[in-house]
Amino acid sequence: MRIENQVAKLMVELSKSQDYEVGDGTTGVVVLAGALLEQAEGLLDRGIHPVRISEGYDRACKIAVKKLDEIADEFEFQQDEFESLVQTCMTTLSSKIVSRHKRDLAKISVDAVMAVANLERKDVNLELIKVEGKTGGTLEDTALIHGIVLDKEMSHPQMPTEIKDARIAILTCPFEPPRPKTKHKIEIDTVEKYESLRKQEKEYFIDMVRRCKDSGANLVLCQWGFDDEANHQLYLEKLPAVRWVGGVEIELIAIATGARIIPRFEEISEDKLGKANVVRQIEFGTTKDKMLVIEGGEKSKAVTVLVRGGNKMIVEETKRSIHDSLCVARNLIRDNRIVYGGGAAEIACSLAIGEAADEVAGVEQYAMHAFSDALDAIPLALAENSGLPPIDSLTRVKAKHLKEKCPYLGIDCKEEGTNDMREQNVFETLVGKREQFWLATQLVKMILKIDDVISPGEYE
Repeated sequence: MRIENQVAKLMVELSKSQDYEVGDGTTGVVVLAGALLEQAEGLLDRGIHPVRISEGYDRACKIAVKKLDEIADEFEFQQDEFESLVQTCMTTLSSKIVSRHKRDLAKISVDAVMAVANLERKDVNLELIKVEGKTGGTLEDTALIHGIVLDKEMSHPQMPTEIKDARIAILTCPFEPPRPKTKHKIEIDTVEKYESLRKQEKEYFIDMVRRCKDSGANLVLCQWGFDDEANHQLYLEKLPAVRWVGGVEIELIAIATGARIIPRFEEISEDKLGKANVVRQIEFGTTKDKMLVIEGGEKSKAVTVLVRGGNKMIVEETKRSIHDSLCVARNLIRDNRIVYGGGAAEIACSLAIGEAADEVAGVEQYAMHAFSDALDAIPLALAENSGLPPIDSLTRVKAKHLKEKCPYLGIDCKEEGTNDMREQNVFETLVGKREQFWLATQLVKMILKIDDVISPGEYE
């Protein structure tokens, strides 16, 4: 998407920052920043200095974050009981186009995170979770594979398609004769010379394959390609091989299987081989598409989410949605505090800021009230997108907040007859909501300090 406006570019960077820090809440942070800027415009029209507005916003943001900590709940989960994690991931997926399958995708995301999580250290290495997409099939065919999936196939159609107790050699050197680095020219004017050259090339290939075979390897993964001669020699030696494996996949396979990446054939040895329980080739229906699955790596619990979909757009959108839910599950393992969704957290913070603002003497009071009004943009948007009367819905919930002193009441988007988000199981991570408030406030403060934007084209 090409964006010319400078402030709009900052909004894009804001969304990227939220995605990098938390992995979810990118839409909410942009909506909040837009509402804060809209409120700031009214304050500027009144003649309030931008610095005073920034100070008021900063003060209001601290009160909002403090309120979030007060209303946050903790929930416990174990390695074999993580329904609460699934519920949170379902909340994340509710706003995506894959919401019809949110239960299945949330379960897959949580299973993937729990497979690689270290609950004692409260840490998750998302690099061990690979999300791979393949066009074809339906979303219901999306599956979690406890291993690594490569969008490759064996280099020769007659090589075995399943290798048990695999010992894998990972090569970053090509199967080809050495080439001199200087410019050279070879003149062949007789059949004997041509035969001699062909025989020499064949000897190189045989030596390379022998080195792999003698090391004990029964599968070769090569980052580069190799020609038909090398492929034929590998087939004759009954040594299955895969070519053109990407650098990212090679590193992931090396971590999972305990292999060492080998840059030269002279360095191949048994101690540098990786080990896996089984390597198999899978096929998809009538499309004849093939992929390789490496399962049971010795050193790591790397997993792959294989996404299926009717077209490329569906596959890419599903991959993005699963990334968000993986990040949410990761955040909950790191910090298991949650706040309730449906605009409940925003309404509670808005009311808290409104009360605190009345006690502030000075121009900052106007800015704090403006921040309070801006927070209402989230529940208003939720109500409007759900087909409910936005202002009526918000005022009704706000009145209940004040009357019942209950910070868990939000917009009943699904029309289940209750505004209590605990009963509807709609919640999100505290760290994600807190980051939304901080990032949106910091961006708006930065924009308020800009006096004018000078574009190069204006003076040509």
